[in-house]
Amino acid sequence: MASGRIIFLNGTSSSGKSSIARELLDILDDGVFFHLAVDDFNAMRSKRELGAEELDAALRRTRMGFHRSIAAMAEAGNDIVVDHVLSEPWRLLDCLTVLRPEDVLFVGVHCPLDELARRELARGDRPSGLSAHQYGLVHAHGNYDLECDTSTASPHECAQRIKAFLPHRPRPTAFARLRRRHLTDGREPLTA
Repeated sequence: MASGRIIFLNGTSSSGKSSIARELLDILDDGVFFHLAVDDFNAMRSKRELGAEELDAALRRTRMGFHRSIAAMAEAGNDIVVDHVLSEPWRLLDCLTVLRPEDVLFVGVHCPLDELARRELARGDRPSGLSAHQYGLVHAHGNYDLECDTSTASPHECAQRIKAFLPHRPRPTAFARLRRRHLTDGREPLTA
């Protein structure tokens, strides 16, 4: 059985990843795609109040489980649209470890900081300043197959661009290049 394709959307909170993912599910017509979002995994956790250390440990386990769920779905032949925030270096390293790099189309979802702040305020369901905190971290690895700017293109336009690009994924993929750089060449990996 062939592995499924993974369209991996990485961007700050409020950058438009979920909106692009929903559009992709509507327009991708060459398979059955599933949207796996890190926010959905976080929402599955019990609502019991946790101390800072316990919460950090639970969130790390949640994200590690999320990454392995993506891998398992793809390994079973499912096509996946991933919606994630790689705001800590270990998250990328873990994804590079568990996902088959040749299956991943890595898409950077960008948006200027002032627009992110406006969207964050309008949403009202995110801590103030979250996207600003993530802004310099999420794209620090500097390597994508494709990039979109949601301040200049609608989610539908971004999804159309991704759909058109999907059959023309570069070889090696960004995930393969990043894996080689951070996991196999003896250089210092991204710090945890």
